[in-house]
Amino acid sequence: MSHEVSELISFTAALGVLRAAAEETRLRILALLADGELSVSDLTDILGQSQPRISRHLKLLVEAGLVERHREGAWAFFRLFDGHAGLVDSLIGGLDRAGAPLSEDRARLEAVRSQRAETAQTFFARIAPKWDRVRSLHVPEATVEAAVLEILGMRPVRSLIDLGTGTGRMLGLLASRAGRATGLDSSHAMLSVARANLERMGLSRVDLRQGDIHAPPFGRGGFDLVLVHQVLHYLDDPARALREAAKLVAPGGRLLVVDFAPHDLEFLREAQAHRRLGFSRDQVSGWLAEAGLGAVATRDLVPAGDAADQLTVTLWLAAETEVAILSEDARAVA
Repeated sequence: MSHEVSELISFTAALGVLRAAAEETRLRILALLADGELSVSDLTDILGQSQPRISRHLKLLVEAGLVERHREGAWAFFRLFDGHAGLVDSLIGGLDRAGAPLSEDRARLEAVRSQRAETAQTFFARIAPKWDRVRSLHVPEATVEAAVLEILGMRPVRSLIDLGTGTGRMLGLLASRAGRATGLDSSHAMLSVARANLERMGLSRVDLRQGDIHAPPFGRGGFDLVLVHQVLHYLDDPARALREAAKLVAPGGRLLVVDFAPHDLEFLREAQAHRRLGFSRDQVSGWLAEAGLGAVATRDLVPAGDAADQLTVTLWLAAETEVAILSEDARAVA
């Protein structure tokens, strides 16, 4: 994803930024964060310095507006601040990344990522059989993903958020099309899986946050595409989740919901922790209308055959007005 300077930076602010960067460890930290967010523990392992020392450098970088910090349970992650990303990219881009010490830092970064990926995959291996059981009941994931791309059309995406991102699969599908991409999930373990998956795909600058879908930690109107993919059936109050999701939609933006149509597979409640056995077109459309998104296009993905244990996947694409909702590509499949 490209990062552009959103506004001109004052001389005083530029001087502060450059002073903060003009120290060996802090410049190495900025070079590492240019490849994606990292925790204090990650940076300690990579740079071979004490946690208090790394924390002090990070504090200075945060105060200078070069780096931003967010919590994920007991963990703290750091990433380059978007507001100065263009200035930092210019600075880092001119460095010889193949020479010492940056080449050694990058080699240790890859080792940290490999360990993180191994840990994440060990966790996911334990839960994958349950997910595979549900996937076997509906059309293939590739079919769902193709439908998502088709209904969204080719309209540019400035900012995307995936609520309940899980393993980051939807971010992997859509992040490269967005100027800025964010994933939110309540589970630190699932975010670890998502982080490893996205890094493997070369999408290390996606912003992953831990938080509650019923109270997302973002301001109103910050995203022109909001995604709620296979999440609602886990929730006690899906209507509330959609009301909160709608608040995140920027003027002229869209909200895409993907979930199951009504079914009677009761075993999913106990075996998979499903709280709801699917949703009708009118039910979700009504919730979206109540949330202020009155224009809704829908599409059903029905499995082949007439087996009683097969699930239909429904897509709902909503916006404030019919004009804002779809490109011509998406109208054709609504």
